[in-house]
Amino acid sequence: MDSLPVLDVAPLVDPASSREARAAVGRAMDAACRTSGFLLVTGHGIDAGLRDDLEALHREFFALPDEVKAAISMDRAGPAWRGWFPVGGELTSGVPDRKEGVYYGVELPADDPRVVAGTPLHGANQVPDRPRGLGPTVLRWIDEVTALGQALLRGLALGLGIEEDWFARHLTADPTVLFRAFHYPPGDTDSWGVGEHTDYGLITLLAQDHHGGLQVRSDGEWLDVPADPYVFVVNLGDMLDRMTRGRYRSDPHRVRNLSGQDRVSFPLFLDPSWDARVTPLPESVFAGDPTPPDDADSRWDGASVHEWDGVYGDYLTAKVAKVFPALFATVVD
Repeated sequence: MDSLPVLDVAPLVDPASSREARAAVGRAMDAACRTSGFLLVTGHGIDAGLRDDLEALHREFFALPDEVKAAISMDRAGPAWRGWFPVGGELTSGVPDRKEGVYYGVELPADDPRVVAGTPLHGANQVPDRPRGLGPTVLRWIDEVTALGQALLRGLALGLGIEEDWFARHLTADPTVLFRAFHYPPGDTDSWGVGEHTDYGLITLLAQDHHGGLQVRSDGEWLDVPADPYVFVVNLGDMLDRMTRGRYRSDPHRVRNLSGQDRVSFPLFLDPSWDARVTPLPESVFAGDPTPPDDADSRWDGASVHEWDGVYGDYLTAKVAKVFPALFATVVD
């Protein structure tokens, strides 16, 4: 495969669309997901002006001195794991990434039971004093892109031949939603902005800027993902790989900024509920389609998503602990 599938998902987000139209998109999604862990999505309905505001505000923030950005550093958020980290502050496979970023999530009040319990990755966002307007823009983006993600999961359900609301009933009634804003400075062409990895949950919805750098490994070859700010890059996570018994793969990907310009990107991770137990779908769903062999030996981390068992929150916590090991040791018992 020398390019990624491109899908118009307008019927999935149009409340007036027919079930037949949605099912047709679902079948196209299913066919694409059996050949690629990455899709390019058009017809998504997310306002271009909102995306442009999100980029402009974050570029303004990332241009501030580090000592100013440190007012919302992640170590100030406790187990909520929200806020800014500097270039080199995040690790992939133990190697510092050449990027900085801000972690956001669903805004939770202090009296939410999960916050009271100190549940990792749950709490309030840290929002900088400047630029003004960044916080409301982020929250609007999270709401709208999460709704798009839920629509895409409905399409996948139709493509798999299960109930259209299956994901909402079983895994995403109260999804784990994590949003990141990343900045990749130009310059060093010998290090990775993000090293090879897979995403952990169900689907990731990525908005890029005009500068390329994202690469996907498919069938052993690395493909450059086109950089179109108004086309979402949607990739499948480890839990979809597990649910489909490997028929959908969570393909590895990586980033290197060779543009000579500052690159920004905005991934939103739509994951199962924190306490959801993710199990494989029944074999009957796949109508005799052979089960692919476990790909653990060729995965970036050498771990099998098919041998793992437990609730999603435990899986995610163990993964994130390796991304910020020092912070994890400080804020999580």
